[in-house]
Amino acid sequence: MNSEQFQQLIAGLTGEIATMQPDAELAAYLNSRYGADSKLYKDIFAACQTGIAEGWMCKHEGGGIRYGRVIKATNATHGYSVDVVDMENIAGPHHVHPNGEIDLIMPLTDGAQFDHHPAGWCVYGPGSAHAPTVTAGRALVLYLLPQGAIEFTQTAR
Repeated sequence: MNSEQFQQLIAGLTGEIATMQPDAELAAYLNSRYGADSKLYKDIFAACQTGIAEGWMCKHEGGGIRYGRVIKATNATHGYSVDVVDMENIAGPHHVHPNGEIDLIMPLTDGAQFDHHPAGWCVYGPGSAHAPTVTAGRALVLYLLPQGAIEFTQTAR
């Protein structure tokens, strides 16, 4: 798996969801179709682990979090950017999702959760905000951001 193959893997998914709204209905759809037992989930998880091991994913570190934008928002990914973080029992920087955020939670420690969600998908709607938090261990989290939009804030709103 290399970055180009990873982009192709993600583009298949983003093409499928490109016209869907980032909301609870999308979260239910993703979890029913591509939940933690699905082939796509396992393929993305394996690709992220490979990318991190090879150094082209999560190549930055700050505040105890490894992170990085893997793919910029382009037509190839239907307007979605892709970021991946590696977090262990930590809260990340507070931010707002102007266009929403679609998260794939991949626990590296059994029972690890992201914002109280287990392995699988969670979706935040446009205008939502949070301090992303991993508890009960370590997890990778893949963020799909429509138009790559994210606004980091100084404090919680």
